[in-house]
Amino acid sequence: MKLDGLRRKRKKTEHRFSLTLLLAFIVFIVLVVALSLAALFVYLFMKWGIIDTINGKVDFGNLLLFISVISLVIGAGITVLLGKFPLKPINKLVSGMNSLADGEFETRLEYGKPIEKYPVFVEITESFNKMAEQLGNTEMLRGDFINNFSHEFKTPIVSIAGFAEILESTELTEEERAQYVGAIKEESKRLASMATNILELTKVENQSILTDVSRFNVSEQLRSALVLLEGKWSKKKIELDFDFDEYDIVGNEELLKQVWINLLDNAIKFVDEGGVIGAKITTLEGQLRTDISNTGTTIPAEQQKYVFNKFYQADESHSTKGNGIGLAIVKRIVALHDGSVSVKSEDGVTTFSVYLPLKNH
Repeated sequence: MKLDGLRRKRKKTEHRFSLTLLLAFIVFIVLVVALSLAALFVYLFMKWGIIDTINGKVDFGNLLLFISVISLVIGAGITVLLGKFPLKPINKLVSGMNSLADGEFETRLEYGKPIEKYPVFVEITESFNKMAEQLGNTEMLRGDFINNFSHEFKTPIVSIAGFAEILESTELTEEERAQYVGAIKEESKRLASMATNILELTKVENQSILTDVSRFNVSEQLRSALVLLEGKWSKKKIELDFDFDEYDIVGNEELLKQVWINLLDNAIKFVDEGGVIGAKITTLEGQLRTDISNTGTTIPAEQQKYVFNKFYQADESHSTKGNGIGLAIVKRIVALHDGSVSVKSEDGVTTFSVYLPLKNH
């Protein structure tokens, strides 16, 4: 992997150097052409008597004037030609960048023959088009984020307001009143949980350096997270399949605790009544792999790549409790630990796999 990276870096350096040589060659050609044309015109003007000579000697005042005028004319002509031909690829790149700056993210860069085959312009084209695609995706995610954010916050607020209005009625029985009060409490907790998750996500997104690093037993931490969520999984009569040895890891204990709580909470949320939740820890090639799985509805393949996006929910009807923030927090915390997280969902079993590097300090 490191060797491939060095080769790619060397190749990019070669492309940059070849572009520098190309531009230097263009400048050299321009200078040669300009000087040749200037010399030619001076010779012709002297031959035609436009430049006066005295006793066969040149009048340097007239010569300097003519050279200045000729240089200006030739320079202007070459500038026009360069703008239309040799510098056309650069102008096209600048125009494309201006389009992106104006929010036209569907802009793509394309060069015709023979420029499209030149290595450095191939790289420029690929980099530009990749950047445009990423910007377009970011803009789309931003729009989805705002829409989902508004929806997720509005729903519990509307519910609380509605139940509060019902409670104003004097015709309610004590049982009904208790039911509506309970609903308000539940929605209030949901709103508070959402606000807490957003604050936590903002905190970890703004964190670039991992702090408070220590060595701890990740197996015990995973079991503790399960105990904290007992109130949720015991209601659904879930079968637990936790079978792993003791493993230590180096990291931020508090942050990784959030990872296991969020993944287990997500599994509990989507497991069927009486279903199975499993956890497995293994080591592989210097990494600690933790799998948390649950039986239930399979996540469609085309949706699996979006589950770590903020406010994304595979259940577009939003009928399932949750706000789509937990998995975004998981992804960010794992990235802070130089790890990765993935999801696999097939045949009614969904598994989230967390890979963390094993360190000796």
